[in-house]
Amino acid sequence: MDSKGGVLLQRYELGRLLGQGTFAKVYYARSLKTGESMAIKVIDKEKVLKVGLVDQVKREISVMRLVQHPNIVQLYEVMASKTKIYFVMEYAKGGELFNKVAKGKLKEDVARKYFQQLISAVDFCHSRGVYHRDLKPENLLLDDNGNLKASDFGLSALADSKRQDGLLHTACGTPAYVAPEVINRKGYDGSKADIWSCGVILYVLLAGFLPFHDSNLMEMYRKIGKGEFRCPNWFPTEVRRLLSKILDPNPNTRISMAKIKENSWFRKGLESISTTEREIKELAPMDVDSAFSPSENSNAAAETKQELARPNNLNAFDIISLSAGFDLSGLFDEDAHKREARFTSKQPASAIISKLEEVARLLRFKVKKKSGGLLKLEGSKEGTKGVLSIDAEIFEVTPSFHLVELKKSGGDTPDYQKILTQDIKPALNDIVLAWQCDPQQQQ
Repeated sequence: MDSKGGVLLQRYELGRLLGQGTFAKVYYARSLKTGESMAIKVIDKEKVLKVGLVDQVKREISVMRLVQHPNIVQLYEVMASKTKIYFVMEYAKGGELFNKVAKGKLKEDVARKYFQQLISAVDFCHSRGVYHRDLKPENLLLDDNGNLKASDFGLSALADSKRQDGLLHTACGTPAYVAPEVINRKGYDGSKADIWSCGVILYVLLAGFLPFHDSNLMEMYRKIGKGEFRCPNWFPTEVRRLLSKILDPNPNTRISMAKIKENSWFRKGLESISTTEREIKELAPMDVDSAFSPSENSNAAAETKQELARPNNLNAFDIISLSAGFDLSGLFDEDAHKREARFTSKQPASAIISKLEEVARLLRFKVKKKSGGLLKLEGSKEGTKGVLSIDAEIFEVTPSFHLVELKKSGGDTPDYQKILTQDIKPALNDIVLAWQCDPQQQQ
């Protein structure tokens, strides 16, 4: 591919440069098949690997696949070469919302429309366990119809990123838009932090300038920490009241998304949007709260006995990361597929474990059980890289549908591939619904 213009993988014609950062450039592109306009983000793999941002890139891909919403930039596909990663994304022709605000404050109705669309997008993210953490006008784009499109999920966090105290602990985002609890580095609720940023954005849209600003960074942080801001005299009383609840420095008393959506000023002209939101919830491919909730075990007496057989639950992030059509491991580790294999099964976890134990006996492997549906199978023969060992982990997608991941954790890869293809796969035939990819194709 010629980065100054050309054809990418015989599928997309690249055009002008739209923007660039330290690790990526974004180009305008056109699909050769459909003629549709696209934006392609080209990430330098070497730079990302060098500074240890692999997980961040994987997170951005996974999050963008997870949060498909009319007011979020859509990720169509991801491709990779040896040196580059390509995000093929929706093209937002209207550019950054920041460019509109830079010309001055917006009319109340226009600002409200963007705020409604922003809240709709962010609330949808939160319902999927995703927190943006870097909301600002520069990350809000506009399509050719003037509708808002949230973008740049590089700093976003998933619910799984929380520590045992249930809070996020990574300070990130842009200082003027960041909530006081994020600055204090004491742990924070991702949803409450995003709500604060939405409040700053609303203020900027209506005022044309920031609520918290000072040439001295520490003084600006002090103002944010105290929630010290003044509304211009043209702000309606209803907006002043709403902002005082959103820009509350105490996250425990800060208004919730549900309450914002009930606010009378917010709801003006919203009837047309509510239908869209209803459709999104019905069409969403995964509902984290219901589809992936842990199944309850009604037999309390058997709980201790069954603890080892109880598999881990997969959330939507895991499903995307492990799915055959969107396995991210190969982006950075070309040999990953040689060490891993996955299959799905409709058998209960206990039956899968019994079958794996049976296979281990046939292979004369030792079986070591761990909690959370994890088994370790260890061979007896010493190879050039030590004893061959295989981790088998069972994940519950639904109570009647499981995904099993087999991964070489020690020993020689060729030995593992040979045993996987010639012994393990045939022996598991009666419990396997489908292999994610045929091990014979991994050599």
